[in-house]
Amino acid sequence: MKVILFGASGMVGQGVLRECLRDPEVEQVLSVARAPSACSDAKFREIVMPDLSRIADQADALQGYDACFFCLGVSSVGMSEARYTEVTYDLTLTIANTLAARNPGMTIIYVSGAGTDSSESGGSMWARVKGRTENALLRLPVKAAFMFRPGAIQPLHGVRSKTRLYNLLYVVIAPLLTLGRRLFPQYVTSSEQIGRAMIKLARDGGSKPVLESIDINAV
Repeated sequence: MKVILFGASGMVGQGVLRECLRDPEVEQVLSVARAPSACSDAKFREIVMPDLSRIADQADALQGYDACFFCLGVSSVGMSEARYTEVTYDLTLTIANTLAARNPGMTIIYVSGAGTDSSESGGSMWARVKGRTENALLRLPVKAAFMFRPGAIQPLHGVRSKTRLYNLLYVVIAPLLTLGRRLFPQYVTSSEQIGRAMIKLARDGGSKPVLESIDINAV
């Protein structure tokens, strides 16, 4: 299986990349990112694009892949709905449409978040935009699409957030997250479980297009 990964430098993306590199059935991982990474694994390939909205410029290099794991995302804090739509919905669909045109047999897995609003009409701005994005991805002419809505995520195996404050917080609450994954799988998952679930769904398929934390853990 050949995988394209967006968001490899983020907390979720780091975990997904780790699991892809460890999985013997994943033969290649192509990271498309705004900045180069330090990864030197033999299975790892990279396209550096400061402007991801120009993804069509690399369309030929994105052909022949079985799955796209889309872990790219930004916080909506301080953003207008128009700006958040631009960097969430517009960019995601620009990328996804380019991939779908070149890889109709692809499985696309998108990370949104718990509380995403599929009706696109609720009171939360970010949830509406994420819901609109999910709905559009589910309509793509590809083999399959799955939407991941994790709640609390425990970073494992050296995975770190880009935000220093979050890293300090994760150290403090790590025991609670470990307990939470056992007692409350409907709310808590891990970077490892997200990565393993993505690989399994891309390989074997699944019956639920939208997966909450408990579904991710079950997969």
